Amino acid sequence: MHCESPIKRRKSRQIMVGNVPVGGDAPITVQSMTNTETCDVDATVGQIKRMEDAGVDIVRVSVPSMEAADAFGEIKKRVNVPLVADIHFDYKIALAVAEKGVDCLRINPGNIGREDRIRAVVDAARDKGIPIRVGVNAGSLEKDLQKKYGEPTPEALVESAMRHVDILTRMQFDNFKLSLKASNVFMTVAAYRLIAAQIDNPLHLGVTEAGGLRSGTVKSAIALGALLMEGIGDTLRISLAADPVEEVKVGFDILKSLGLRTKGINLIACPSCSRQNFDVISTVNALEARLEDVKTPLDVAIIGCIVNGPGEAKEVHVGLTGGTPANLIYRDGKPSHKVSPEDLVDELERVIRARVAEAEANPASAPAKITLGA
Repeated sequence: MHCESPIKRRKSRQIMVGNVPVGGDAPITVQSMTNTETCDVDATVGQIKRMEDAGVDIVRVSVPSMEAADAFGEIKKRVNVPLVADIHFDYKIALAVAEKGVDCLRINPGNIGREDRIRAVVDAARDKGIPIRVGVNAGSLEKDLQKKYGEPTPEALVESAMRHVDILTRMQFDNFKLSLKASNVFMTVAAYRLIAAQIDNPLHLGVTEAGGLRSGTVKSAIALGALLMEGIGDTLRISLAADPVEEVKVGFDILKSLGLRTKGINLIACPSCSRQNFDVISTVNALEARLEDVKTPLDVAIIGCIVNGPGEAKEVHVGLTGGTPANLIYRDGKPSHKVSPEDLVDELERVIRARVAEAEANPASAPAKITLGA
């Protein structure tokens, strides 16, 4: 059965990014960012739609020019997920997207320039109920901080962040979240630990420029996993040099592994060995591809032999234990029926989707773990 996560989350105030709550007791949200040319509205909308299908909660879009701001307005009309506008330096772009329905502004107040420009953006955000995300990055620290610390450090990241926070506090604006990202795991973790003890605003987690799909996933899982287990973090983005849809999948997988989100299939699988009675790896790959659309939380474990298969299958809603000459499917912890190797994937998908339909029709039949053991 699904277990309650033992993690005690840090107390943070809650903000709203569009219709999505961030912080407080709200679920930790998964974000991603488009990598299309923003002025190519069709391409950007298409990418956001694919992220929506993957379950993304919030999407960030880079808005580097007034032309991109105009495109942002069109994009906003054609998608359902809340959009964050990523803006640097030019306060006029922030004011433009504020008029076009942006759900959050990613802009550092200290980088805008004069006090009157900062106040113009803050006032627009306040008037329209738009939160701000303050984002500090180890690769773009202020020159005086680079000189003071000699190199990026956790303390330098926090000092930079607090400069921006102080500006917003002086302007009596507290509708913001904060990120302190580095490409180094230890620096990222240390910086978030420091800032978590100083403010109660929501924290946006991420390892910046984490790397490719495999290496970036590992690096992000280590850093964000450490913070999330300490209760630190209200929203996250996995920064990969890969399709943004993969960022969404990895983000949910990290949260599901910690019991912090239960959305979709949680696939548990053994690495397989010569004891297996069916091809575990191809079965896992096929099921992952076929069941990506499932949003109901169900755990699926694929175990490669009868040593562990029956025990795992008894703990879950749907299970498969390999056997000779046929494999045995379990349902709700009890043996159900046998299935031949050639019908394995089709039958498992049928049984799983039937269990999903039952759960959706009757929420009281709480989905538990699905195990597939060979």
